[in-house]
Formats: sequence, C-alpha cells, structure tokens
Amino acid sequence: MENHLLYICVVFVLAGMVKGVTGMGLPTVAMALLGLVMPPLQAAAILVVPSLLTNVWQMLERRGLYAQWLRLRPMLAGVCAGTLVGGAFLAKGDGRAVLGAALLLYALLGLSSWRWQVRAAQEPWLGPLVGAATGVLTAVTGVFVLPAVPYLQALGLEKEELVQAMGLSFTVSTLALAVMLAGHGAWQPAEAGISFLAQLPALVGLALGTRLRARLEPQVFRRCFFITLLLLGGHLSLANW
Repeated sequence: MENHLLYICVVFVLAGMVKGVTGMGLPTVAMALLGLVMPPLQAAAILVVPSLLTNVWQMLERRGLYAQWLRLRPMLAGVCAGTLVGGAFLAKGDGRAVLGAALLLYALLGLSSWRWQVRAAQEPWLGPLVGAATGVLTAVTGVFVLPAVPYLQALGLEKEELVQAMGLSFTVSTLALAVMLAGHGAWQPAEAGISFLAQLPALVGLALGTRLRARLEPQVFRRCFFITLLLLGGHLSLANW
C-alpha cells in the first residue's frame, strides 16, 4: 500500500474538492479512484477517517440536527442493520464489479431528469427499506449514496436541510462501515494509519472546493462529475466482471 501513498493523497485532494463544491461525493470519488488500484474493502478502510471528519463537519454546520435525527431514525437504523448484514458478502470476491455497477447507476440517475417523490405517510416503512439497501451496498462497495441520496432528495427538504441530512446519513454510514470492517479484521494498523493521514489532503481539497464553489457553474460541474463517475464505473465493471 505504501507504493500508492502519493496516489492516495491526490485522490483525497480531488475527492475533498468535489465535496467542497457540491456538499457530497467524497466517498464516491475516493472509492471510484482507489478501486482502480486496490479492492474496495481495503479502499473502504482508508476512507473511514476522512469521510467521518468531513461528514461530521457537514452535519453540525447548521441547527436542527435533532429534528433531522428524529425524522430519519428509521432509515438510519436500516443503514446500520444493512451494513452488518452486508458484511456477510465480503468473502464473495473483491467487490469491484459491484462498485462499478453502483457508480454506473448513480451516474445515470444524476444525468437523468428523473425525480422521486416520497410522501410523509410512506416514510415509516420506506425509510428502513432504503436504509437497509444502502447499508448492504455500503458494506460491499464502500459507497453510501444509493439509494439513500435519491430518497433524501425525494423528501422535499430545503437545500440546507438536505445538506445536513446527507451529512447525518453519511456519518452514520461511516460509523457502521467502521464497525463492520473492525469486526472482520479489515481495519488493520496500516490501513488505520493511512486513513488518519488521508484526512489532511481531504481537508485541503475541501478548502479548495469551497473556494471554487463561488467561481464554478454548479450545473456544469455536476454534469462533469457524473460523466466522470460513469466512465470510472464502466471501467471497473468491464475490467472486473
């Protein structure tokens, strides 16, 4: 892994920049790029600390966290349960083909005009199902976005509420992933050390992305982001299927 140290630093600068501009995307970009040179399980172990740090910051940036927690508890409970269940699939292969397929699906959804709407009456039963599915994919691929992000976007939250809700969801997903990895002996000292080191380039990228946000056209950046994920997902799927 030491041979990839410079590559890992560059990856987290880029991933931090994406999060700084869009408010999301650090785990997705990091897993997509790290997945080119290592199995998702190893990449996920490196992701834990920088993902947790940046998402806690995003979660605490505004007031109203307790209200978000009360509303999203069913989904978050599903995330924890699904992540633990998904850990059973760790021995089924290195997961790069599944990661590639998840990135492809996320990119296609992002590039499409499809919009999901969830009614308040559906949340008590749909939230746990979405959370469980997100947890399983988190365990297998290290990516937290599907189907959690489309679900959160479908709740009709205001912009800042949505950013905080994603921060809360990603924080819980990261903690559940860390517990699952530790339980399977995947968070070894080498991965833990590099994970702590990776928070520095991630924060540098986050600061750069925050400054770039005012200069970039959000829709153009968003389209380029999803096109890049589409290409990376296609490469991972074809190379590892």
